[in-house]
Amino acid sequence: MTEGATGSTVPRRQLGRYLRDLRNRARLTVRTASRKLEWSEAKLWRIESGQTSLRSLDVEAMCKIYGAPAELTTALMGLAKETKARGWWHAYGDVIPEGFDLYIGLEEAASQLDWYESDLMPGLLQTDDYAKAIISADHPDESADEIDSRVNLRIARQILITRTTEPPTLNVALNEAVLRHSIGGCDVMAEQLNHLAEVSELPNVTIKVVPFGAGLHHGVMTGQFTILRFPLNGEGRPSEPPTVYRDGYTGALYLDKQHEAERYTAAFQDIWEKALDEQASKDLISETAGSYAQG
Repeated sequence: MTEGATGSTVPRRQLGRYLRDLRNRARLTVRTASRKLEWSEAKLWRIESGQTSLRSLDVEAMCKIYGAPAELTTALMGLAKETKARGWWHAYGDVIPEGFDLYIGLEEAASQLDWYESDLMPGLLQTDDYAKAIISADHPDESADEIDSRVNLRIARQILITRTTEPPTLNVALNEAVLRHSIGGCDVMAEQLNHLAEVSELPNVTIKVVPFGAGLHHGVMTGQFTILRFPLNGEGRPSEPPTVYRDGYTGALYLDKQHEAERYTAAFQDIWEKALDEQASKDLISETAGSYAQG
């Protein structure tokens, strides 16, 4: 886990946006602001993108350079204290992939997740054995204890789906390849697909399969992605902007500009429309699970 990347995700992102807006209003580039603060440009980028927590004194220094009014400076210094709050996932320490604590915090705060997967089962829907097969392959040099810790972290995230207080709506579109790729062998896949069928019965979860016969759809171009949407505030506006998360082999990408979210929303809608309906998807999942069970 990146040093300094502890703390509560949403306050970090909110504070970063306020500070970025203040810098832009002051017409200061990242380079100029960094030089005035005697920081690296990378540090300022991490702050503005919500990647790190902040001390109140650092916020005060930034607000002074940006010419922020005293009342706003005081409010942002208070918000900086909230960025120090630690989520449950920090107990897993160094097994959290670099930067992934940001995603977990957003996932916890989201009210809806629209998720497209092209090749692997979403982490929130994986069984222990399926997760272990993937994580072991991705970390071949780690000890059994380290692998188990990574698996436990992934499984612990799944409480989100069934929590008693406002569980998020989960809309999942799976490329048929997710069902066909044999991860961990027939027994593991049979268990995994049976678990998928069970989860699809939850009132807040909808799972649809995009069959090979659907032909060209937007998911072919986009690859895997998740759109995270957040609860409305007292003014009826989202408490956080919709954020697109893409998990790459060498790192993650977060997109929260309006035009980016709109483009991925349109892509998800196209994928959703070309997927099988819920019942047909359940039938295909059960049928495929039965095929694995027969060996």
